[in-house]
Amino acid sequence: MGNLSLGGTGKTPMTEFLIRSLIPRYKVAMLSRGYKRKSSGFVLAGRTITVEDIGDEPFQIFRKFPEITVAVDANRRNGIAYLEEEIKPDVIVLDDAFQHRKVKPSYTILLTTYENLYVDDWYLPTGDLRDAKYAAQRANCIVVTKCPESLSKDEQVRIEKRLKPQPHQTVLFAYLSYDEQIFGADKKVSLSFFKDRELTLVTGIADPKPLVSYLNMKAISFDHLAYKDHHFFTNNELEFLRKKRYILTTEKDYVRLKNDLDNLYYIPVSHAFLNNGAVVLEQEIEKLMIR
Repeated sequence: MGNLSLGGTGKTPMTEFLIRSLIPRYKVAMLSRGYKRKSSGFVLAGRTITVEDIGDEPFQIFRKFPEITVAVDANRRNGIAYLEEEIKPDVIVLDDAFQHRKVKPSYTILLTTYENLYVDDWYLPTGDLRDAKYAAQRANCIVVTKCPESLSKDEQVRIEKRLKPQPHQTVLFAYLSYDEQIFGADKKVSLSFFKDRELTLVTGIADPKPLVSYLNMKAISFDHLAYKDHHFFTNNELEFLRKKRYILTTEKDYVRLKNDLDNLYYIPVSHAFLNNGAVVLEQEIEKLMIR
């Protein structure tokens, strides 16, 4: 799975979707690069692992799915070889591996956002593309993420024509679905709890706009402190955040901040598919698994 652009297409929620679909029937491992981790080489997540060891996204997956194996390695071929030899999973989920030509996955999902389709994007540094547009032909499935929940069938047809999928490719549409329950270290509250309360939104993700729009739609007032993707917070920044009454953040940011802040909550997010797309994707993967 991966994208042709820089971050912000929703890879982590898609990784979680795939894992949830696979774990009832298969022994699952997840291999990631572990972007901005403070370690090197191959690292297998275990009881004493920290977010600094494997990176925020793999740590989030490890924390949420203790029944699977989570590992990181910038050298995906090396990581795959270790997992196959030592863990022997039925399936390995690779996040952000679309650019790794030396890896030949059995099934590839390409993510592209509704507001910035790869066919309309420009190459770095003018735009966000980090790979050639024709590379999209390697994908088995193209998922247009961050769509409006009310995206019409006519608009879906228009987008599919813009993408010009190959005969072997399935095109699906998904939107971000935010949980109404907000989670802290030892409790959960409803989103409405934050109405008329002093709230600060802290984000260290590539694209916070959908979350900001969602909170505005729910009439939640907040100050927004936006940091770069995968930002590790300094002591001065943490001291500043401790003075805030309530802090709401993403789950990915939460795993980096949870040991340093007591006033911290996160809002879970997942992909929801239009047109029964979740079933279509699960069926395609299941056909692959039983070959």
